Amino acid sequence: MAPQVLRTVAEVKAWGAALRRDGRTLALVPTMGYLHDGHLSLMREGRRRADGVATSIFVNPTQFGPKEDLSRYPRDWEGDLARCASAGVDAVFAPEPSVMYPPGYETYVEVTEVSQGLCGARRPGHFRGVATIVTQLLCLFRPEVALFGEKDYQQLQVIRAMNRDLHLGVDIVGMPTVREPDGLAMSSRNAYLSPDERKRALAISRGMGKAQALFQAGTGEVPALLEAVREELRAADLREDYVELVDAERLTPLASVRPGQPARLLVAAFCGATRLIDNQPLGG
Repeated sequence: MAPQVLRTVAEVKAWGAALRRDGRTLALVPTMGYLHDGHLSLMREGRRRADGVATSIFVNPTQFGPKEDLSRYPRDWEGDLARCASAGVDAVFAPEPSVMYPPGYETYVEVTEVSQGLCGARRPGHFRGVATIVTQLLCLFRPEVALFGEKDYQQLQVIRAMNRDLHLGVDIVGMPTVREPDGLAMSSRNAYLSPDERKRALAISRGMGKAQALFQAGTGEVPALLEAVREELRAADLREDYVELVDAERLTPLASVRPGQPARLLVAAFCGATRLIDNQPLGG
């Protein structure tokens, strides 16, 4: 069955009120569309955790910088709707930007600590836009649970902090990164890659695998672990944006890592003109 399409705030509120009148719980999966199996894994997990599932498809302008890819971000409305139906989604919220940011809009949400560094340093204002739109969606839908992919790991930590500090009371669930069979993390922006770039992009997951193997062999010195990733990036002619090993919760850089210590290896690199991000746990 095709999901119900919601376009306005009033429609979302009415749909949610009917769900609650029936005593049903709700899982929310915010997205920017151009859906892939990573998104669908969130929707299916939402179906497992709640009675109803809603997703948003909204390319949020406030999280794009002036020179970023807002206008050309990939879109596939009919395909997205079919994928939502296949995953058992009940409702899709697809507003126009003017619905979320009407004339006179002036309220933004900023998470000040975990948004620093990494993508926050390279994309000024990005996480303010993310936190603002997710806050709006959580307030509109009032879900019991909201699901996000771990591929955007810093984003996930920003949303967790925002949800905690604003007492929104939503169960924020991070789901493992879904990968192609050859190891490339699924991303809507993979559509930008040429066939040659697609092959070279595998250097990111390959480098993280080398670092993981080094760690498992007893190497805890962060410079050596990071160099294992950088070697693969250089060999594939990928331009590093950052390669960092950080505390898995606070996202602060680590000087060394020991077995059992919650740590996260995060990578951002340009393959041609396309910026790709990936991460994996290390030591936890």
